[in-house]
Amino acid sequence: MIKPIIEIENISKCYRIGATSEPYLSLRDEIGKTARRVSSAFARLLFEGQEHKSSKEIDFWALKDVSFSVKEGEAVGIIGRNGAGKSTLLKILSQITPPTTGKITMRGRVASLLEVGTGFHPELTGRENIFLNGTILGMSHREVKRKFDEIVAFAEVEKFLDTPVKRYSSGMYVRLAFAVAAHLEPEILVVDEVLAVGDAQFQKKCLGKMGEIAKGGRTVLFVSHNMVALQSLCPHAILLDKGELINFGTSDQLIKQYLGKFLTNSTERCWNSINEAPGTDNARIHKLSVKPLNISTTDLITIRTPLLFEFEYWNLKEGCILTLSHRLLNEQGIEIFNTFPIKNDEWSGKALPKGLFRSTFILPGDLLNDGRYTLQFNFIENFRHVLYKMDDALVFDVHDSPERRNNWAGKWNGAIRPDLLWDTQLIEKIETL
Repeated sequence: MIKPIIEIENISKCYRIGATSEPYLSLRDEIGKTARRVSSAFARLLFEGQEHKSSKEIDFWALKDVSFSVKEGEAVGIIGRNGAGKSTLLKILSQITPPTTGKITMRGRVASLLEVGTGFHPELTGRENIFLNGTILGMSHREVKRKFDEIVAFAEVEKFLDTPVKRYSSGMYVRLAFAVAAHLEPEILVVDEVLAVGDAQFQKKCLGKMGEIAKGGRTVLFVSHNMVALQSLCPHAILLDKGELINFGTSDQLIKQYLGKFLTNSTERCWNSINEAPGTDNARIHKLSVKPLNISTTDLITIRTPLLFEFEYWNLKEGCILTLSHRLLNEQGIEIFNTFPIKNDEWSGKALPKGLFRSTFILPGDLLNDGRYTLQFNFIENFRHVLYKMDDALVFDVHDSPERRNNWAGKWNGAIRPDLLWDTQLIEKIETL
């Protein structure tokens, strides 16, 4: 009997929130940990006899008793909301972090692409990093050299091969990192949503390559919010929620379960306490909402309904150039559009004072197709740095409109459904045939 290439037995992962120390493995962190112990001892001596309260430590279980196995040559998608434990699972599979409890068996060489720059040394050139990654994977110099031209051609970074990768754009970084991970013949390829950094053409190229890898008998584990990409690549999937394994089955079945159970409508959300509101020390969310424009909020949202999106938030950093950037995705995870305030917004490009702000935009009717939509909320600082991201900030359903259908009874395909102006004229009448 052939054993699975991956066996996960009751693994759990616990993080201690508020803890002053963690079991780091690097020399730098061990030195830092020792310094903290010395300073803590000095502080105890200094304040001996005085009441001293440390910050409260809370155990957070990112994964709880997860068990499953994957056969060699399978492509398996991992589905779940933000915070479900997907990235933690991949880090454990990639041996970046150990599980707190449980057992993991991997019968093959693993290549991972979990975030921009994973496994790259920023001071080394692209060329040097290709060979470094090959060595990490246990390959000889000759084996890497044999694959070198293929990697460079796929990544499209020929001109920058001898440039330190710290000077690469995020797109170049991802292209090279994926090319290395995919071409150095790992038995197991682990890919997180980092591919979202690349452009659409490159994403398509990567999905094609992962498909080739899976068909070639190697194993692929893939995390994505793009349900179309995941469904096309992965016949099977794992559904996680709050660190627990909910189901393991066909990707079609699990995508329906995920969309039906976990993405319930959430058209208005509010946090009244700044300290408890989601965000960072620079900016926090007060209120998010989507509602029909100029009609009752109890009415159904249809494909004809114009929508008002409202966002209230606290800017907590004086002089920060804070921008909201939002992505709207349909139920297959396809991005319909990305929007952010430009020149017509009073505060666009300006440093903000501390205070509570409200930003709005109107989405016209006769644009979206029927289906379920999610809005991803992003705080951007200085036009480039993502301060905070909330994947399922708002979730709402758009219903069909009978008057737009006429006599058509089938499924109306397409990501959008604009009401375009048509004009039909009789050019010449034919009396007889």
